Amino acid sequence: MTRSDLSDQDLLATQARQIAPLSEDETAGLPTEVRLRGRGPALDRLVEHQLAAILTLAESRADRGVEVGDLAQEGTIASVVAVTEYAGRGGPASGLDHFVARLVAIHMDETIHLAALERETAEAFVRDTELYEAAEIRMRNELGRAPTSLEMAARLNWSEERVVTIAGMLHEARAQYDSDIAQYLDDLDEDDADDDD
Repeated sequence: MTRSDLSDQDLLATQARQIAPLSEDETAGLPTEVRLRGRGPALDRLVEHQLAAILTLAESRADRGVEVGDLAQEGTIASVVAVTEYAGRGGPASGLDHFVARLVAIHMDETIHLAALERETAEAFVRDTELYEAAEIRMRNELGRAPTSLEMAARLNWSEERVVTIAGMLHEARAQYDSDIAQYLDDLDEDDADDDD
């Protein structure tokens, strides 16, 4: 099986299985070394040791809106912070795994929460733009001209600021879409001209 046959999640699981467990000396000495020296091989080894637990935490949060690989990556970053903080406090080596797992879990849950908020915000924007467009078309037909932002606000029962914000974002999206379409058509024209030669 080649690397291309494996998913990111499979690669992480394979990597986690290949990591040698910490010896008793490493378990006792590495946190002290991290406290004294900061970033370096000791921190790398302790974070590497957490990979299997990080992957397990990420897998337990599958299907919650963030890919397992992304959660594992976020968890790895959080584990660097957690290991550094725990070592800096001089906590006993026996408590490191629990401390890291707790902080990584909190960070993953926050990542999932933020991703959900981003999705909700995007969905709300889509709903608002659909409402705005429908109202704008109706009002253009009724008034025989483009409605003002104040008229749109009254029709939609929104604040004028919200109308202006949605109108601006919609205008930018339309301009980008129009630009993309124009570029695509230009590319087609160039391809057709090349074929004619």
